[in-house]
Amino acid sequence: MSERDDARAVLRELLAEALAGGNGNGAPVPQVPAPPVAAVLRPSTWTAPPAGPEVIGGGAPPAAAPSPAAGVEHVTLASDADLDRFVRGLLARPPEELEAIRAGRLRFTLGAAQPAGVVRVERGAVTERKVDEAAKAGARLVLGPAAVLTPLARDKARAKGIKIERETR
Repeated sequence: MSERDDARAVLRELLAEALAGGNGNGAPVPQVPAPPVAAVLRPSTWTAPPAGPEVIGGGAPPAAAPSPAAGVEHVTLASDADLDRFVRGLLARPPEELEAIRAGRLRFTLGAAQPAGVVRVERGAVTERKVDEAAKAGARLVLGPAAVLTPLARDKARAKGIKIERETR
């Protein structure tokens, strides 16, 4: 037998061992690369079984940023008009907020009826932040003649059921 035949014989033995799942000492060959940690070690707080292979840092889309309204929203329903406004506001919400409602990350509680206040803006831009302030206060927005309402603020006010009034000179 030549050196070439000896090398072939050794190579055949090594391939047979590798394909059989051993490394010569009886221990299994480790999987390379290792499975993702999330697929192997799941925290005890995760009650649902894994939905398939999970890859940490893989091509999964980034989670949507939590909306400022995430958590609990207090809803005041003193009349049929309030109920109608609330439902229409729900229907006008962006898809990520609707998903948060379905998943239970955004809940609603029934609040006591409060007299509505007024948030006045005499001049400048009325942004989403000002609409959020009015929503937290349960107030309506009154815009002066020099105030400008941004489109995003208008959409947010519509979604939250905030009334907007414009003063004329």
